[in-house]
Amino acid sequence: MIHCVNKTKPAAVGPAAREEPDEPPLPPGWRCYMSPQGQKYYVNSSSNGELTSTNTAAHSTLGWISWDRYWQINCVTFPLPGEGPEQQLLKPNEWSYCDYFWTDKKDPQGTTSVAGFEVLLQKQLKGKQMQKEMAEFIHERIKIEEEYAKNLSKLSLSPLAAQEEGTLGEAWTQLKKSLHDEAEVHLKFSNKLHSEVEKPLLTFRGDNFKKDLKKYDHHIADLRKQLASRYASVEKARKALADRQKDLEVKTQQLEIKLSNKTEEDIKKARRKSTQAGDDLMRCVDLYNQTQSKWFEEMVTTSMELEKLEVDRIEWIQQHLRQYTTLRHETDMFNQSTVEPVDQLLQSVDPAKDRELWVKEHKTGEVRPVDMDI
Repeated sequence: MIHCVNKTKPAAVGPAAREEPDEPPLPPGWRCYMSPQGQKYYVNSSSNGELTSTNTAAHSTLGWISWDRYWQINCVTFPLPGEGPEQQLLKPNEWSYCDYFWTDKKDPQGTTSVAGFEVLLQKQLKGKQMQKEMAEFIHERIKIEEEYAKNLSKLSLSPLAAQEEGTLGEAWTQLKKSLHDEAEVHLKFSNKLHSEVEKPLLTFRGDNFKKDLKKYDHHIADLRKQLASRYASVEKARKALADRQKDLEVKTQQLEIKLSNKTEEDIKKARRKSTQAGDDLMRCVDLYNQTQSKWFEEMVTTSMELEKLEVDRIEWIQQHLRQYTTLRHETDMFNQSTVEPVDQLLQSVDPAKDRELWVKEHKTGEVRPVDMDI
């Protein structure tokens, strides 16, 4: 949700309003219009949100957030495209998590927003599931090898053609014996698959891993709640300032045209309240910026920790799948050509490239938050 500076709908919205042609680039979905009274206002076609660029007395003294420079998404402040200094990536040329998951995005149903950090956590959980499914695949491979070894051993004991005599009989007996030897090789292969591939895939990052992810999730979520609370305080203080300044303006006008018995003392009192409201707003904005800065720092630190966890997972699986191919080579050199392509692909496994491809597909936004301004 994009919060509005002025939630009061401006007058004469509709056919009388005209689009302002010289506006700077706005966020996706936003358009700028001009009312017949000459007031700019902005409309979001996707959410029907509206905001105006001015607000009478409140804007004249301290002003609202400069909406020509900033916009808010779920209480996080972002610069408009092309406004302010260009932001450099924290880890250039690395496609790091800490540079591409600042903005929330809609879930597949489009009903609720999913935080960028939540996307990273879902990636970790998916990786854990993939690891489990790989272990299940190896388990099925083991069952096939065990069944194959059993059938080879059984066939080696067959009495068929046992009456063959002479040198041909000797050759036939050796052929049947080779089946028993091959069965032993496949049985040994299945045992090693269990101990050196399947078991490590199953035991890597046990049940505590999900608990650790929940700790990350709760920590970042708590910071977002604090940020939302600070933002609400800013909005409340902003409204209070507008009310105080409106009251000051009304009293001043009434005194000037002698429609009221208000004295100069009343004006001074209203002015003091307006000044106090402005001080309160600045204090609330400062607290908001402090909280957003803390969230920003924790997002960078935690996302880089998750990035390392993903690298560790990929390298662990790579190591044990290469062990699979090593065992396969030892087991059946005649079928080496069937696993050579696997060997080549495993040699080419690159966590950084995997991360680049994944980030490009799932990134939610690379523009980082900035301090709110007044």
